[in-house]
Amino acid sequence: MTKILIPYYSSYGHVFQLAKAVEEGASRVEGAEVRLVKIPEFKEVKEAMSAQEAYVEAQKAQNSIQEATHDDLVWADGIIWGFPTRYGNMPAQAKQFLDSAGGLWANGSLEGRVTSVFTSTGSIHGGQETTILTSLVPLLHFGLIYVGLPYGENQEQLTTDGIGGSPYGVSTVAGPDGSNGLDERELTMAKRLGERVANVAAKLSNE
Repeated sequence: MTKILIPYYSSYGHVFQLAKAVEEGASRVEGAEVRLVKIPEFKEVKEAMSAQEAYVEAQKAQNSIQEATHDDLVWADGIIWGFPTRYGNMPAQAKQFLDSAGGLWANGSLEGRVTSVFTSTGSIHGGQETTILTSLVPLLHFGLIYVGLPYGENQEQLTTDGIGGSPYGVSTVAGPDGSNGLDERELTMAKRLGERVANVAAKLSNE
């Protein structure tokens, strides 16, 4: 049994949609057990955004998803993180979740596990690649082994269209006002990423 964890944070639902596609892809691998969990929102953000209908509706759609815990991280053979960009970095919610896992770092609890990242930005220049690349720094400190999204399996990346996707990981372009829906090609790549990470995790965990 290969255990795949998908911890994600989603403000307006775009990352949540990608997370479900990643979950579907990982579930294709025989013997994979997949767990989708959400990184907790800050109380202050909930209060500040309570008048924004799009945010409120997106959060309601995620009510049934359990919140991520550090025990979830220890449980997993592979961890596929999802979050929107914040100025080319992971958002504070995700950073706080990692920062509070210092005990796992000290004990080497996550060393040798497989990992990857998917993200969402407002534009194609808003951090599609830098958010994933900057996220590598703390993940490598935890000893995680990164898996990307190769061109050979994802010809959708070879386009001039305004969609997400890079060799670093899956992404989507939400639009400046967050009104863009996900492109089917982005969802396809997300499914492939989930499947790829699950396959690599299965091989490493069986060594």
